[in-house]
Formats: sequence, C-alpha cells, structure tokens
Amino acid sequence: MSAPIWQKNKTASIDKTIMEFMAGEDVILDQQIIAFDIQASQAHVKNLHAVEILSDEESSQLISQLDELVVALDNKSFILDDHFEDCHSAIEFYLVEKLGELGKKVHTGRSRNDQVLVATRLYLKASLSEAIAHVKDSVTVCLKQAKATEQDPMPGYTHLQRAVPSSCGMWFAGFAEAMIDNLISLNSTIDLIDSNPLGTAAGYGVNLPLDRELTTHELEFARLQINPIYAQNSRGKYELAVLFSLSQCLLDIRRYCWDLSLFTTQEFDFVSLPDEMTTGSSIMPNKRNPDLVELMRASYASIQAAIVELQSILSLPSGYQRDLQFSKGPLLRAITKALQTMMLFPRLVEGTTFKKDKVLAAIDTPMYATDLAVELSAKGMPFRDAYQQVVERYSELENRTPEQSLQQRTSPGGCADLQLDQLTMRFKNVC
Repeated sequence: MSAPIWQKNKTASIDKTIMEFMAGEDVILDQQIIAFDIQASQAHVKNLHAVEILSDEESSQLISQLDELVVALDNKSFILDDHFEDCHSAIEFYLVEKLGELGKKVHTGRSRNDQVLVATRLYLKASLSEAIAHVKDSVTVCLKQAKATEQDPMPGYTHLQRAVPSSCGMWFAGFAEAMIDNLISLNSTIDLIDSNPLGTAAGYGVNLPLDRELTTHELEFARLQINPIYAQNSRGKYELAVLFSLSQCLLDIRRYCWDLSLFTTQEFDFVSLPDEMTTGSSIMPNKRNPDLVELMRASYASIQAAIVELQSILSLPSGYQRDLQFSKGPLLRAITKALQTMMLFPRLVEGTTFKKDKVLAAIDTPMYATDLAVELSAKGMPFRDAYQQVVERYSELENRTPEQSLQQRTSPGGCADLQLDQLTMRFKNVC
C-alpha cells in the first residue's frame, strides 16, 4: 500500500494488520465511486483556480490529467487495488506521479470528509436516475399488459382463498399504479439529496474564499448544502432516504414475484414464463424452477438489511466519526442489488403470460355471492340482510359468468373501469 495521505512522519512504520482493518474493503468498494470522485476533483480544481490558488496552467494540467485518469481506469492501465488506501489517495497518487509537486496541490481546501461526501452524493443521484428509468419501463410494460388482458377473468383472492372474480388486467394495473407511486417517491428523494457538500472540508469550513456556488453549478446540484456540520451529519441520513425509496420499489417487486411463485406452481398453473426465466433441477429431470423470480423476491432482504445496518451505525454525535466508513459496504451492495432487480422487472412483467383457460376454470359459483349481495342492497335491502339471504340462494348464482361479473364492477378502478387512461395521464404528469 502506498503511504497514507494523512501520514506525517514518512519514516514511521505502519502496522499492516491495523491498516488492513482500517482500510477494510474501501479500495474494492471505491471502484464504484472513483469516477464521481474524479468529477468532483475537477470541479474543486476549477474552484481553486477561481480563487487564485492555482494558475491557469496549473488548473489546465490538473484537469487534463484527471481526464487521463478516467481513460486509464477504463483501459485498465491504472488499477484501483490494494496498493492504495482508497480512491481518494489513489487519485492524489496518480496526480503526483504525473505532475510532481503540482499534484499535491489538488487537496488544498478540502478534506477526505467532503471528498467522500460529494462522490457518494453524486453516486446516489446517478443511482436514483437509473432507478427512475427502470421504474418508467416497468410502468409502461404493466400498463401495456393491463390493456391487453383487461377483459381476461381471473380469481381474486383474500387470505389466499378464492374471493370474487377479478381480471388479469386489474392485477397488472395494480402494479402499474404502485410503480407510479414509486416514481413520485424516487423523484422526491432526488430533490431531497440534491445538495452540494463540497467545500465544507472536515465539517467546519476552511480559511479560503471558496466559490461553493461554482462547484454547485459544475456538479449540477440543485442547491448548496450550507452548514458544514450538517453536511457531515447528513452522511447516512441521505443514504437511508435513498435506500428507503428503493425499498418501496423492491417491496412491490417482491409481491409481484410472490404472486408468480404461486401462479406458476402446478397447483395453480395460471402463468407460464419464458424458458430463459426458469432453470432446471440438478437432480430432477421433470423440474423447471422459477429461480429468477425467487432471487428477485429475495432482493428486498438485501436493501432492508442495509437500512438496519446504517441505522445501527448512525448512533453517533455530531461531526465526522470513522464508524461511517462501515456504511459504504452495505450501501453500495444494496443499491447494486436493487438496480439489478429493477432492471430485470420490466422483462419479467413482459414475460408473464396468463393461461386463460386455467384462470377461467378457477372461478367457481360461490365467488358470485358478493355480486348478488350488492345487487340486493342496491334494490333497498339492508346489506346485512342481503348477506344472510345470499347463503340460502346459492342456486341463483349457477347461471352467472365471470364476464358478467366483471362488467358489473363499475366502481372507479373496478374491473369494468380500470381507468387505464387516467393512470397513463398520471404517469405522464409524474414524468
């Protein structure tokens, strides 16, 4: 490992075991945020130039070498590995190697504290933008499936017991509306975290007239995070907001996958999935297993675990504490898993095919009982009396059909009025 950037006595020995513990897995995790750290470093260089800490030539050289570092990382001619403590020290090492003493000037007026804050903040914004794109795809596919299956009857369940006739279109539309709500949440979370912490240094500002509005503009933040102490205290708080917003998406995906887990069993046999979304058994030739569905269902656990881990770490006083380093691992792993799952979800929805004959056959006569009770109530009979009478009038239900039941469900959002146009309009307004 190269000498830590905080080391004062270059001749003093560093205990390798202690350093490995303190560095942890930072250098591996930082591979996901180093590009954002470079972006923020370029903005910081421009700030130092604006306040005349760096000359035109020095600023130009530093920015050019930071551009070269991006290329070097892409083509693997520079590798972020355990030679470095973290991505921050790697960037400074690269600049010193290329530019000598000039490279050491890049850290003027900043701390690793605001450096990791801004890199993480940029990563969170990019992750939310990616999540939003996946959710938009999900809404589009769910609405398309809802329209295509609008008139296809299927059983509606409560307590996993057959309840009333429903439709495949209503089932898909439910997930479309859920994802529209998730889109609102994701947009709100971006608004919350869209503030620039760069220039707050270790949490108390610096004795330089830094132009923090310049870096806010350069890094495309909506606003400045003004108070340096709060900038440090917001680490973890903003991350939790992002994780919670993503968890709402995975919560709905988990429910969708749970439904599919039931619907693809031989006992239900309501749904077929493309072959590429199932796997064979290692021992039973007769089996096709919905492994993809089950792993997507389990993804929620990863993000929920990260939320609990961060909440546990954040029992801290004001100011930076090294405990916060342990928030990086669960955060990055959870977001990676969430985005992978959300990327696959539209494909899963598109690949979901209901077996019309099977779902139709599962609708039996007693499921029309609620329809009859409501009809009697509409004619003036108190509902509780109608409820009791229906039990004795099951014979009147025998000639009913699922299609009739769906057509009678005219309440807004009901099977006869899914209001897909309104959902589409709401979706457009949110976008």
